Amino acid sequence: MTTIEVNASQSYQVQIGYEILDTLGQQVAALGKACKVCLISETTVWPLYGSDAEQSLQNAGFETCHFVFPAGEQSKNGQVFLEVLNFLAESKLSRTDVIVALGGGVVGDLAGFCAASYLRGIRFVQVPTTLLAAVDSSVGGKTAIDLPSGKNLAGAFCQPSLVLCDLTCLESLPEDIFLDGCAEIIKTAILFDPEMFEELMQDGPAFHRERVIARCVAHKRDIVNADEFDRGERQKLNLGHTIGHGVEAMSKFTLSHGKSVAIGTAIVARAAVKMGLCSWETGEKCQRLLTRFQLPIYTDFSAHDLCKMVLSDKKRSGGTVNLIIPQEIGECMIRPTPINEIESFIQAGL
Repeated sequence: MTTIEVNASQSYQVQIGYEILDTLGQQVAALGKACKVCLISETTVWPLYGSDAEQSLQNAGFETCHFVFPAGEQSKNGQVFLEVLNFLAESKLSRTDVIVALGGGVVGDLAGFCAASYLRGIRFVQVPTTLLAAVDSSVGGKTAIDLPSGKNLAGAFCQPSLVLCDLTCLESLPEDIFLDGCAEIIKTAILFDPEMFEELMQDGPAFHRERVIARCVAHKRDIVNADEFDRGERQKLNLGHTIGHGVEAMSKFTLSHGKSVAIGTAIVARAAVKMGLCSWETGEKCQRLLTRFQLPIYTDFSAHDLCKMVLSDKKRSGGTVNLIIPQEIGECMIRPTPINEIESFIQAGL
C-alpha cells in the first residue's frame, strides 16, 4: 500500500492499495468523535460496494445511514443536492459526524459540496471507485454541482479528512470507464512527468496501477499544497478541461468527462502548434498518447458553439480565459487569452 500525505488547510492521508475497503470503519474511527456516518453513493456503485462499506462501519461501532441517487452527471444538480441535505437533517447528523462519498467523481463532487454546506461544514471521507476519481477528483478539495448554465458553477473548497483508494474496485470497471479515467493520467503526465509519459506510451492501458496512480496523486498533492485555492499554479490542472467542459456540455453530458477532456487536450495541442506555442513533435506526442488509450481527439461541434460554452465556464476572469498550453512534455504554461480570441483559438485546433 502507498500512503501520501496532503498538507493543505487540512492535512489528510491518501491511501492507495488493494483490498482496503474493509478497513473503512476502523479508519473513520481513527478520525475521532463521530457517532454516525452517512454513506452517499449512486445506483451503479452501491450494489457493488455499499454493503461491504456499511458493514465495515457498523463493525467499528458506527450508526449508519445511506443516500443513493441515480448514476450519472445529470444527478449532480441543485435538486439532488437539496435532497441530500434534507436527508442529512432528517437523519440527525451532527457536526462531529461524517459523510463517506462512495463512488466516482460525481459522487465525490456532490457529497463533498453537501459536507461543505451542511451545518456549515462537517467532515467527509472520499472512497473513489473509478480511476478518474482516484487520480484526480477525490484529492484536493474541489467540490461542486452543475447549473443549467455550465458545469461545476456552484461549489466550495472542502478538503476531505481521508481518501481511501481501494484498487480492487477498479477491477469491476467496464473497459470504457477505465479508459475514461486514463485521460486524467495522461493530463498529469503532459503537465509534470515526461518519464511517466514514456511509461504510458510503452505500456498503454496495462500500466502498473498502484505506481502510476500514486504518482498522479503525488503530483496533485504538490500543486494543492502550493496553491490550494486555485489562484496560480493549480490552474495548470485545467489542461484540456476548459474546452473539454464545453464539449461535455454541448453533448448534454452524453460524452463522458474523460473523453471530453481528451478532446479538449487535443484541440489545445493542435492550436498551440499552429500558433507557434509548442513544437509539432510535442503536439503530435500528446495526440498519439491519447489515441494509444483509445480516447477521442476530434469533435464535430463548431468553434462558435464551443466558444459559447467556454465563456460561461467558471475559469473565465473578466475579459480573459486562462488556457493551459503544453510547451513540451512536462512543461505547460498558463496563457491568459482575451475572450475575443477564444473562438479563433478553438478553430485552429479543430
